Amino acid sequence: MNIKAKLLDIFDINQISASFKKREFVVEFSENPQYPEYLKFELIQDKCELLDKFSIGQEIDVHFNLKGRKWTDPQGKTKYFNTLQAWRILDAAQQPTLSKSEDGLDGPPAWLNDEEGEHDVPF
Repeated sequence: MNIKAKLLDIFDINQISASFKKREFVVEFSENPQYPEYLKFELIQDKCELLDKFSIGQEIDVHFNLKGRKWTDPQGKTKYFNTLQAWRILDAAQQPTLSKSEDGLDGPPAWLNDEEGEHDVPF
């Protein structure tokens, strides 16, 4: 999954244990500008540094996985947690947008329209 959003906040890297670290950040996602959504993502391990080249207010393209966990507390009550775990962050302003003709989604592949018959199957 991915969304384009404005970067609102970047938190420091949090060293959870000797072998695990994470970093959180918040974006404003305005699919409907009248009701913006404020989404908190996390980066883990070697992905924590992905935010270093971005600044607050910048439009970014966040690629992420939706994670869910189940946990039973000592009293036997089950709890559920969701996480938006980012794995790629790109500058949204520098992302090329392909037209339908450039990505081949507006019709059959060119080789199907071959007038010369160069790609005809021999049987």
